[in-house]
Amino acid sequence: FFIAFAFHLIIMSADSSRQIKQMVNFIKQEAHEKVNELKLKTDHDFNLEKQNLVHNGKLKIQEEYNQKEKDLEIEQRVSRSASVGAARVKKMKGRDDLLETLKKETLEKLAVFCKSPEYPAFVKKLLVQGLIKIEEQEVEIQCKAEDKSIVAKVLPEAVAEFKAVMTAAGHTVNPKV
Repeated sequence: FFIAFAFHLIIMSADSSRQIKQMVNFIKQEAHEKVNELKLKTDHDFNLEKQNLVHNGKLKIQEEYNQKEKDLEIEQRVSRSASVGAARVKKMKGRDDLLETLKKETLEKLAVFCKSPEYPAFVKKLLVQGLIKIEEQEVEIQCKAEDKSIVAKVLPEAVAEFKAVMTAAGHTVNPKV
């Protein structure tokens, strides 16, 4: 009996031991599956986060590039505008220099012409043109002090020529000069 009981205990012990081993193996297998599942999930989450970071990095670089491109474009516009402004200033200065030179040369030539023998005839023609343009009965003539004698000398001839031109045009005039 004791032997049978011991044998029965040994058989039960072997059965329990086998069942415990089966349970341990089942738990280990479940743990391995869970580990693999968690590993896959973390790998997937890691790849998603990495893609998001890469995408956000690309967007940030693109924004920086666009901003730098706009800044460069603005800088080029400012530079172009400054060079156009400088060219205009240079052109205006050149024009002013030419006008000054022309004025100086004209005054020199005029000074020489005022001393030439053709000057009194020129003054007479100017007086006739002025009288024709004004068409007044009373006219006051103003001139430079150094030209007073020339004007006084050619004035009667200029008035006579003015009367002749106006009479030929059909007008009767008798100006007081």
